[in-house]
Amino acid sequence: MTITFSRRRFLTSSAGALGTLAMPYLSRAADRPAVTHGVQAGDITVDGGVVWARTDRPAQMLVEVATSESFKDARALPPIAALPESDFTAKMLVENLPAGQDIFYRVRFRDLSHSAIDGEAVTGRFRTAPADRRDVSFVWGGDVAGQGWGINPDDGGMVTFSTMRKHRPDFFLHSGDTIYADGPIQSEVKLADGKIWKNLTIPEKAKVAETLDEFRAAYKYNLTDDNLRAFNAEVPVFVQWDDHEVTNNWSLSKDLPAAYKVRDISLLAARAGRAFHEMYPMRESITEPGRVYRQISYGPHLDVFVLDERSYRAPNGANLETAYGPASYFLGPEQIAWLKRGLLNSRATWKVIASDMPISLIVSDTPKGGSEAVAQGDGPVRGREFEIADILRFIKLAPISNTVWLTADVHYAAAHYYDPSKAQFQEFEPFWEFVSGPLHAGTFGPNALDNTFGPEVRFVKAPGKDSQNLPPSAGMQFFGHVKIDGASGRMTVTLRDRADVALWSTTLDPKLA
Repeated sequence: MTITFSRRRFLTSSAGALGTLAMPYLSRAADRPAVTHGVQAGDITVDGGVVWARTDRPAQMLVEVATSESFKDARALPPIAALPESDFTAKMLVENLPAGQDIFYRVRFRDLSHSAIDGEAVTGRFRTAPADRRDVSFVWGGDVAGQGWGINPDDGGMVTFSTMRKHRPDFFLHSGDTIYADGPIQSEVKLADGKIWKNLTIPEKAKVAETLDEFRAAYKYNLTDDNLRAFNAEVPVFVQWDDHEVTNNWSLSKDLPAAYKVRDISLLAARAGRAFHEMYPMRESITEPGRVYRQISYGPHLDVFVLDERSYRAPNGANLETAYGPASYFLGPEQIAWLKRGLLNSRATWKVIASDMPISLIVSDTPKGGSEAVAQGDGPVRGREFEIADILRFIKLAPISNTVWLTADVHYAAAHYYDPSKAQFQEFEPFWEFVSGPLHAGTFGPNALDNTFGPEVRFVKAPGKDSQNLPPSAGMQFFGHVKIDGASGRMTVTLRDRADVALWSTTLDPKLA
């Protein structure tokens, strides 16, 4: 049962905890445990969320939450340990917060060996999901520090995060490729016009990630960017993963390139998964530790269904099966059953399905050949398309209204309208899929389209065939922005570039039950 607190009750319940906040400080900052990579919050719901930080030694994480920026009403939470086993990261579930309220939090660390030594506090903020039908706004995208395009101070760093932050969104849906574990970052990259792109570098990013510490370092590299840390402190994240958190196009059939000394893809994925969960403020599953797919309810107007299209897929290959079976798994039966239950039970106006890969864009697993994504090419349903067909048929027959698919992965921006009258498989209601990204990586595309589910390209912004892998400085970095009007429930989706130019927009009217 979810218990919702009013702001008045929150303040009253906080007062008794204030006596625990008197903490001694040392004058020398170097003697104190530091917050090394900023703070983050994530998986925010109507009454709470998760707060994350990292320190530089064994320590206790001390978190205070308040409903005012002055922290005059602060509530101190029980400390938790940050240990070497988690690379000194810690995350705390913060509950019993008032709905629809700006929440301010601050984090500091206390040295485990010297309990009188506390570090400096770092502050952050988020807004809990509304209990009423107020406006909701969020941004989404994926693909960060890919193709060797790292943090270049001369280009302003990861500029797209600064642009998204200006919109003051309620949250950020990160669609995956949060790091490029398989993508080394060199100090310099020569551009097509002869200029030099200069990256900040760290030793661990000079090679592909194989050890647990190297995977961790990829996340810490991204968090050295001022734009990203400022964004994280103000905008909570709903995160999912895709392939580059492990290695390009990974599945159980992956043949690792010669650059890898670790030859076991399952071992590599296990290390990658641990680092991913350590470095993000996710609500963790008790029934399946390490699970990524989950439902996050953000008020009466919105439920977000975060999918995992990596952990349960069958090996990449031709995927041309004409009947559904284990070789066709993409989400897998358990995740599909979970998604159906969630959609059926949802009372939210909009059901956003966060997919880390597009439905109908053809993505090949080269040079091995075969399919990396869902689409198998024009024609009837085959291979992995069986699962999507099953979900779409279920949505139609249930019936479930107002589903929208959001994705990234392909490194360009697009809007696809799915029309059953133009499809090979026709047992579904029309719906939209919106594509954004990269946030800070090379720009590619556009990809070929598969007609199985009848997609129509309503908008696309991508480089030409002769201009692939454009650097972030070329300006073709994209994110999506969603606004839901509280009074009417109308959803407006806008695709923007890193200069905040609105490239394309549409407004969707909800179907009333």
